[in-house]
Amino acid sequence: MIGYLLRLSLSVVFVSWIVGTLVFMLIHLVPGDPVAVMLGDWASPADESALRRQLGLDEPLYLQYWHYLVGLAQLDLGNSLFFQQPVTSLIAESFPMTLQLALMALAIAVLIAFPLGLWAALRAGKWPDHLAMTVSLLGVSIPNFWLGPMLILLFSLALGWLPVSGAEQPWAWVLPAITLGTALAAILARMLRASLLEVMHEDYIRTAQAKGLSGWRVYGQHALFNALLPVVTILGLQLGTLLGGAVITEVVFDWPGLGQLLVESIQRRDYPVVQACILIISVAYITVNGLTELVYAWLDPRIRIAQ
Repeated sequence: MIGYLLRLSLSVVFVSWIVGTLVFMLIHLVPGDPVAVMLGDWASPADESALRRQLGLDEPLYLQYWHYLVGLAQLDLGNSLFFQQPVTSLIAESFPMTLQLALMALAIAVLIAFPLGLWAALRAGKWPDHLAMTVSLLGVSIPNFWLGPMLILLFSLALGWLPVSGAEQPWAWVLPAITLGTALAAILARMLRASLLEVMHEDYIRTAQAKGLSGWRVYGQHALFNALLPVVTILGLQLGTLLGGAVITEVVFDWPGLGQLLVESIQRRDYPVVQACILIISVAYITVNGLTELVYAWLDPRIRIAQ
């Protein structure tokens, strides 16, 4: 276990360096000047030159990259060019909101997907199976940028049940979480159905049925538990994606999370914030996938022995 955690830590460091380098290089190739964005079109060349010198943007690119790596090694993400405050404080404000939204969306997806997938597997080939798979196909096919506004029109503007946007009101998370959770629920339901159909023909299931165990113990305990490995894979990958700041959903609902911060920073050409957001996304993704492997080891002892 210690060796695995060490490998995971080294992977996080290596991926952080690769992603940080790529983002640093690519963002400086994007057309646009943060100084021009900050000062506007009527700024004098002297003002632009002074601000560029103050922000360190007049240095050669390799020196800027070196300063960025040194700061990264010291866990210093730099200062925002636009807000003139540490990037870590901006991330500390935004990331918990994205984490909250991701966990709510994941909970909604699990609550929908598990009953739907189990129902479809137990009624394979019959109308419940076709209905469940049709519903899941719709969930996969409907894009977030369409579903979000439709939910706003129905539940916020027409019925007045839920807030339109923002995160100030108690139930503001419901619509963005549903928007994110439906697509994930559809994927999980289809994966769970396929995995259950595969294990339900195994010898240990027939043995459990021959012993006279109840249907709940046969399918809910033996079959479901052994069908979870591929489902856990999808859960880990999708949670990493959600933690990456579901950018479209956060923008649609004006949710003050990491995705919203990333979009605004790209528009302002705020290099340090963009680099930090993408770096946090990559680290969260690889960390969640590493934790997924630990869940594998708990679900399947054979994986634990291999580690």
